[in-house]
Amino acid sequence: MKEPLVARMREFGTTVFAEMTALAVRTGSINLGQGFPDTDGPPAMLERAVAAIREGANQYPPGPGVPELRQAVAGHRKEHYGLVYDPDGEVLVTVGATEALAASVLALCETGDEVVVFEPYYDSYDAAISLAGAVRRPVTLRPDDGRFTFDPDELRAAVGPRTRAILVNSPHNPTGTVFTPGELAAIAAVCQEHDLVAISDEVYEHLTYDGLTHIPLATLPGMRERTIMISSVGKTFSVTGWKTGWVCAPAELVRAVQTVKQFLTFTAGAPWQLAAAYALREELGWVAGLRDALATKRDRLMAGLSAAGFGVYRPSGTYFVQTDIRPLGFTDGLDLTRRLPELAGVVAIPTQVFYDHPERGRHFVRFAFCKKDEIIDEAVARLSRLHGKSPDNIL
Repeated sequence: MKEPLVARMREFGTTVFAEMTALAVRTGSINLGQGFPDTDGPPAMLERAVAAIREGANQYPPGPGVPELRQAVAGHRKEHYGLVYDPDGEVLVTVGATEALAASVLALCETGDEVVVFEPYYDSYDAAISLAGAVRRPVTLRPDDGRFTFDPDELRAAVGPRTRAILVNSPHNPTGTVFTPGELAAIAAVCQEHDLVAISDEVYEHLTYDGLTHIPLATLPGMRERTIMISSVGKTFSVTGWKTGWVCAPAELVRAVQTVKQFLTFTAGAPWQLAAAYALREELGWVAGLRDALATKRDRLMAGLSAAGFGVYRPSGTYFVQTDIRPLGFTDGLDLTRRLPELAGVVAIPTQVFYDHPERGRHFVRFAFCKKDEIIDEAVARLSRLHGKSPDNIL
C-alpha cells in the first residue's frame, strides 16, 4: 500500500503536547507542560451549559454560531476595544481557536503562497500552513532586556511577492510576550504596505500582568479591514475542553473563513456556545480574579525555577514561563524534557520544537503555571534535584 499520509503532512507526527502529557501519565510526573488549568471556570457558567443540555440545545446550531454568542462576542469587542462588528455577518463561531486559525489559513492561501509567522510559534500554525500547501516565513523572537521581541527589519525582509498573510499571536505562546504599541505598529505598517491580511490569535487577551493591557491589532489605524481577530472561551474562562472560539472580521473575510469551516466541522457544540454567551456578558469579573491569581502563580513558579537554577524570563501574559536551561549545564531542551520525569518527576515542553530554526530555541524550556499552588510548589521542589545533574554528571 502507498504511504497513506500526504507528503506535506509527513513531518507532523504526534504533537509535542500529546507526547509530553502521555509521558506525564506514564511516569506519574507533575505535568507543567500542556497549558490547561486544573480548576474549572465560573460555576454559574458551568450550570448554564448543563441547563442548555437539559433544555434541549442538543441538535445542530446555526452554522455561523448561535445568535446569543455572536451578539455577546460583538458586544464584548465594542465594550472592551471600541471595535464594532455586525453579529450577523462579521462574527463566526468555531470549534476553538485552532479551527479558526486553520480555516483562516486554508481560506486565504493557495499552494505556494507564503505566511509570515513569529517563531517560536504554537505548533498548529505550521501544520495549518502546510495543510494549505503554503510556505512559512519565520521571523524569530529573541530575548532583549528580559522579554522576547523581533527585529522590524527582519519582519520586512520576510515579506515577498507570494506573501498572503502575517500570523500574529499576542499575548504570545510560548514566550509570554505581549506586543507593545510600537511592535504592533511595525506589523500594521508591513500589512498595509504589502496589502496583507493579519490573522491575529488573541486567546490570552484577558491574561496579561503587571498592569499591561492587551491591544488588538484591529484597533490600529487601517487594520480592522484587514484583520481576522480570533479568540475563544477556553483560556479566558478555564474551560479548554469546550473548544468554542470565534472569528471577528469584515464580512468578506468571515465569508471566506466560513466557506472552509462549514466543511471542516459545520458548526460548534450548542450548549457550550450558550454558556459562553452567558460568560461574556456576566462573568468578566471572575476573569479579573483569575488574572490576579495567575499573576501570583506566575511569580511563585518563577521564584522556584530561579532557585532551582534555571534562567527565567518574566512573561507579561499567557500561562507560561520561558526558561533557559544552560545555567544548569544542559544545552538540549528536547533531550532534557524527555528525561525530566526520570530526573525530577516533572514534565515540561521543549521550546525548540516551535521553531523553523530549532537551534535558536534549543536551550529554552517552557513551564505552565495555570496549576494549583501546591502542585507548583511540589514541582519546583522536585526540579531543585537538577542541581549537579547536567549531562556531564549523569552516569
